[in-house]
Amino acid sequence: MGPFSVVFTFLLTASLAYYVYTPFPDGVEEPWKLMLLDATFRTAQRLGFGHYIRSIRRFREVLLESDAGEDFVPGVKVSDVTFSGVPVRVYEASGGQGGLRRGLLYFHGGGWALGRAKKGSYDKLTRIVSAELDAVVVSVDYRLYPEVQFPEPYLDCLAAAKHFLSAEVLSRYSVDPERVGVSGDSAGGNLAAAVAQEISQDSSMTVKFSAQALVYPALQALDFHTPSCIQNQNIPVLSRSSLVQFWIQYLGVDLSLKEPFLSNQHSGLQQPLLTPELRARFNWTLLLSAEHQKNQSPVVAGQGLEGILEKAPGLLDIRASPLLANPEVLSKCPKAYILTCEFDVLRDDGLMYTQRLQNVGVQVTNAHYKDGFHGCFSMLFWPLEFDVGRRAFRHYISWLQDNL
Repeated sequence: MGPFSVVFTFLLTASLAYYVYTPFPDGVEEPWKLMLLDATFRTAQRLGFGHYIRSIRRFREVLLESDAGEDFVPGVKVSDVTFSGVPVRVYEASGGQGGLRRGLLYFHGGGWALGRAKKGSYDKLTRIVSAELDAVVVSVDYRLYPEVQFPEPYLDCLAAAKHFLSAEVLSRYSVDPERVGVSGDSAGGNLAAAVAQEISQDSSMTVKFSAQALVYPALQALDFHTPSCIQNQNIPVLSRSSLVQFWIQYLGVDLSLKEPFLSNQHSGLQQPLLTPELRARFNWTLLLSAEHQKNQSPVVAGQGLEGILEKAPGLLDIRASPLLANPEVLSKCPKAYILTCEFDVLRDDGLMYTQRLQNVGVQVTNAHYKDGFHGCFSMLFWPLEFDVGRRAFRHYISWLQDNL
């Protein structure tokens, strides 16, 4: 190899290392694997054509969303149907002792823009859940951005939930009406929490959820300066900038307002709709332990986006931000499992919701992973395998076995 080739190889290697490397705090599990994943996603976004969401979807379909196949978990029957016009995939375990089984409604994550119930890690995950719980699992393919915005994904999920909870459908699938839960991760955790709230207070529903399992849920869009947002703002798989982008896309806010949202100008003191009572519902200085406040101070803008709450009412709608629900609504919610990760911008959303539910007497189990990061729960399969993901999934299954 000549001098030019040596220099070229060195420069190429150095450039790749610089592109891939992201400084992480101590405690992040398998950081180089996470760096490579982050670099791959960044590359897919930059090289894509057309809308960047569709570019990432194409990338995921090629590399990450292969079909699991019938042999992945033998004994689980899979069928694609619609519930009230909403596409769902139903997984029916056949290895139990007969009789009535558990039922679980699952909403996948992906920032209300990515992910599919019928492909990749979510298909594999729900097959395993069905088998291990001897359950009927219904995974919902709700509509996504940019094709739709709030409240359409929520309405899809609510329609599917009401259909599943009907006596006729539960009987058809031999599901015990006393053991039906709702679950989801990230944006899916948001949808699961919102649907659980609505079903719990709907007097027309004779069957209600007996449990909710929320995995690092996104629960509010008014404060992007929580301690976890600042601590983990550059940690893959979900940066603070990406979190804000997903929220404003979902809520139909003009994308040009991303920087003001990052500065909390949308929730400034001049917003008359943000009463002291409402602010207290997402005030992390009241709802987080000293350990998780990280010696940080709240950021509340004095001036900002005048009238934004009137122009984007979804910001205050509990169907989009379940953390903002009043105590009366929360008190009717089913017992909860809330999984949080230390290295996740959404950590404090989950911890605040845990505290608010506990304050009104709801039984809550908070499973906190000090070495966890956003997305790890579904990273169980090659090439995205993380030990913390396997541990988190096992504990989730154990809780559902005991509580559903």
